Amino acid sequence: MEGKEEDVRLGANRFNERQPIGTAAQSQDDKDYKEPPPAPLFEPGELTSWSFYRAGIAEFMATFLFLYITVLTVMGVVKDNTKCTTVGIQGIAWAFGGMIFALVYCTAGISGGHINPAVTFGLFLARKLSLTRAVFYMVMQCLGAICGAGVVKGFYGKTYFEMHNGGANMVAHGYTKGDGLGAEIIGTFVLVYTVFSATDAKRSARDSHVPILAPLPIGFAVFLVHLATIPITGTGINPARSLGAAIIFNKDSAWDDHWIFWVGPFIGAALAALYHQVVIRAIPFKK
Repeated sequence: MEGKEEDVRLGANRFNERQPIGTAAQSQDDKDYKEPPPAPLFEPGELTSWSFYRAGIAEFMATFLFLYITVLTVMGVVKDNTKCTTVGIQGIAWAFGGMIFALVYCTAGISGGHINPAVTFGLFLARKLSLTRAVFYMVMQCLGAICGAGVVKGFYGKTYFEMHNGGANMVAHGYTKGDGLGAEIIGTFVLVYTVFSATDAKRSARDSHVPILAPLPIGFAVFLVHLATIPITGTGINPARSLGAAIIFNKDSAWDDHWIFWVGPFIGAALAALYHQVVIRAIPFKK
């Protein structure tokens, strides 16, 4: 019995209840996670690796499926004047958020599940991937988006597709270009900030027993942003989504404000990367 009591005392006193905070906590060497090293700006070896091209194909296919489901949902809603017999704005938001949730879950282990040039740009600024991979991902995402929107046009036919704007993003009547740009910046900030938080090395170590955790908040962020900004811009926050629909629709009304759906998301992604890396994680100050 004395031996068991000694074991209990040792076990009870093994971990100090007083945990360091602030900079003291940051300087501990016994972390349960490891910060990944910054990705090189250019990595020539990637160009000869099958995993590099496999990841690009995964991004193409994911963005293709994303545009196919979401634009098809948008077209199903706008074709009805009353909207009572359709899924409505809430259904559109669920289609976008749900598809991101499913596709990130499917492709995260292959390409990281970006499915969005703005996400890729933000992760590149944070040195999570090389410039080579970032450019390749963006090209494949845009190609996938064009193909996805093209299939939807094939279903509806040119006349009907163009009659209902082809699911293209535009600044709605009653809002200025500044309103649209601000909505895209803030919406993309919400999305990319969620991506950084959900894929953080520290969080992944703590919540590794919940493998579905990362895709869920990312998809939910997309859903919430769509609920808020569909009435303003139709919600872009994804340059590939906006480009694919604009190219297939190919009318002046889609191109007039198209710059907003590139500049806004890229600014929002850059701000999110800066905020998470510098303010939330203070990574530059730990080195």
